[in-house]
Amino acid sequence: MGTIVVSENVTLDGVMQDPRGEEGLGRGDWFAWLGEGDRHAWAEALLAEALGAEALLLGRRSYEYFAARFPSRAGAWADRLNSIPKYVVSSTLTDTGAWSNSTVLTGDVVSGVSTLKEKVDGEVVVYASGRLVRALIEHDLVDEMRLMIYPFVAGAGERLFGETSGVRLMRLAATQVVGDGLALLTYRPAPRP
Repeated sequence: MGTIVVSENVTLDGVMQDPRGEEGLGRGDWFAWLGEGDRHAWAEALLAEALGAEALLLGRRSYEYFAARFPSRAGAWADRLNSIPKYVVSSTLTDTGAWSNSTVLTGDVVSGVSTLKEKVDGEVVVYASGRLVRALIEHDLVDEMRLMIYPFVAGAGERLFGETSGVRLMRLAATQVVGDGLALLTYRPAPRP
C-alpha cells in the first residue's frame, strides 16, 4: 500500500505560494534569499526524496507548472521527475501534454487518491498543490508531511493550512537541518489522546 507524503516549501509564517516570485506577489524569489550552500543542500534533500518516491501526485495548476518546465530540463532531479509516474487530480484537465508517464485522476478526489494508495507500493509525493493538500488533510489521506521551513516571514500569500472541519493531530517524527538556514520537519498523523 502506498503512503501519501506531502512535501512543501513554506516560510516561517506558513506561506507556500509563489516561492519563485513568478505570480506577482512582490515577495521575490525565495531561493535568491538563500546562500549557495543552502540552495545546494536543499537540492540534495529534494533529489533524495524524489529518488525514494514511487510516484508524484499533483493538483492541476502545479502539474501544469512542472509540465511546462521539466520535460526540457536535465540533471538528476529533472531526470527523476521526468521518468517517475505522475498523477494529476483535475476535473478539467484532459490532456497531460508532453510530460511522460502522466495520468489524470478524474472524479472524486477522495476515492481517486484512495485507489492510488492501494495501487502504488511506496511513497506518493505531493509537491505544491495547496488546494489538493488541504483536501487530503481534510479527508485524513496524508500519511506524512515534510515541511522545508525557509528562515523568513513572507507576510503575504497563500498559506499551506486552511480551515478544516476539525483538529488534525500530528506528531513530530524527524527534524533535519538543511544547509545553514533551512529546517526540514517531518510529521505523521497522531492518534487522539
